[in-house]
Amino acid sequence: MAPTELATSRRRPRGVDTRRQTIWIWAFLTPTIVLYGLYTLYPIVASYWYSLVEWNGFSSSQRFVGISNYQAVLADPAFWSSVKITLVFMLLVAPARILLSLLLAMLLNSPKLPLRNFFRTVYFLPVVTTTAIVGVVMQFVFDPASGPFTAFLKALGADTGIDFLGDSGTALVTAAAVYVWKFFGITMVYWLAALQTIPNELYEAARIDGAGSFHIFRYVSLPLLMPFLLIITVLTVEDTFHAFDLMQTMTGGGPFFSTEIIEIYIYRWAFSASIPQLGFASAAAVLFGLFVMVVGALQAWALVVARRSRKELS
Repeated sequence: MAPTELATSRRRPRGVDTRRQTIWIWAFLTPTIVLYGLYTLYPIVASYWYSLVEWNGFSSSQRFVGISNYQAVLADPAFWSSVKITLVFMLLVAPARILLSLLLAMLLNSPKLPLRNFFRTVYFLPVVTTTAIVGVVMQFVFDPASGPFTAFLKALGADTGIDFLGDSGTALVTAAAVYVWKFFGITMVYWLAALQTIPNELYEAARIDGAGSFHIFRYVSLPLLMPFLLIITVLTVEDTFHAFDLMQTMTGGGPFFSTEIIEIYIYRWAFSASIPQLGFASAAAVLFGLFVMVVGALQAWALVVARRSRKELS
């Protein structure tokens, strides 16, 4: 640095650099804050107001009706049917994602497995694909007339293709299986991160004592994974409540509303109805949001319990 520059930097007040740095920070943060406020915070706040009015989304007049929309939603059997379908979907997806990804993560965590990084990438690839595109592709895959899955069944001896997405008895299970495949990789990454916190010395000591693979998992891995199991379970359960894009593109809530989860129920009243009911749909959305907030509270509680358990184990 030249003597003149050094003298200038010494004379410059420290507060000037701090203010300049603060200005640049806010300059980069402002676009994100503005967009987040316009497209996230404002719709949330507006939904609470819309839930208290009768409005079709087009007319300029809004009639205040108080909690009538909430009463109508809670009295609608279709709403409770969507709640039931959402919970059934969660029970189909969450255990499968948690258990199957745990088994695969233990296999991919083994240093003896060749090309394990390659297989990790392969299993994670569906996560980064666009969910709506996956739903459209799966419509072709499960097409009862000419889909690849139908061709596979015929190769096994089946005479006719089964309409997995067109039958109310199989549509939800099929959508759940696709959802598990789509987001399987992210749960696997959670388990891989958890498994890598276990010291290798514990495994080596167990092998020296003559423990087999099952006993190592039962008495070494599983107790140390229990705090992570709680967190991963809550994260996976909460994630299953956000399946709108996949379900909408695969089934649209059909057939006969057999796959209409809460998000599709809200979408149907807000945008698909012959006369949109934005107030009614907003009330259903607020109730759904409160339900997700309860799950979020459980997640916070799970984190506290997990930290206490880890402290006790250590």
